[in-house]
Amino acid sequence: MNLEEFLEHTNSGKTIHAPSKAQEFCDNLLLEATEIKMKLNCEYHTEDEIREIMAELTGQDINKTLRLVPPFHTDCGKNIHIGENVFINSNCTMQDQGGVYIGDDVLIGHNVCLLTLNHGFEPEKRAELHPSPIHIEDKVWIGSNATILPGVSIGKGAIVAAGAVVTRDVEENTIVGGVPARLIKKID
Repeated sequence: MNLEEFLEHTNSGKTIHAPSKAQEFCDNLLLEATEIKMKLNCEYHTEDEIREIMAELTGQDINKTLRLVPPFHTDCGKNIHIGENVFINSNCTMQDQGGVYIGDDVLIGHNVCLLTLNHGFEPEKRAELHPSPIHIEDKVWIGSNATILPGVSIGKGAIVAAGAVVTRDVEENTIVGGVPARLIKKID
């Protein structure tokens, strides 16, 4: 299996069975991401150097407008897609095998977790991984310590309150908060 085949597999929502070639490839991506994260997280880097390391981690060009404060965590890296004018604060975790899509002018707070994998519910299938993408549209603000679960889309201009656990889609121009997150109010 190669990267293109792996991303086609996960982006189509197919289960990653254990053991399988997809699981083996997933494990190899984890090892590669760990090595790159160590370089990013364990010494000082300029903003340009951070963007260069993120390009290596994602395998994609990273635009000059990304601002990221390490440490940053991922167990894949190759399915992260970042728009223009994005700010990612320290200790953000992106479990991106299912795909993390971040629009323009997005703010992501400290300790935010973006999780795109779930496990099988039946004990004998617990090692299976079920990928589902996260979509964050333009001008979204995600507060510190928020967790976004697999398959969630956050609409344009929405705010996710600090500490929220988002289990379902968020409408545009709304504020959500709580566990699980629910509508607090609409933004005029």
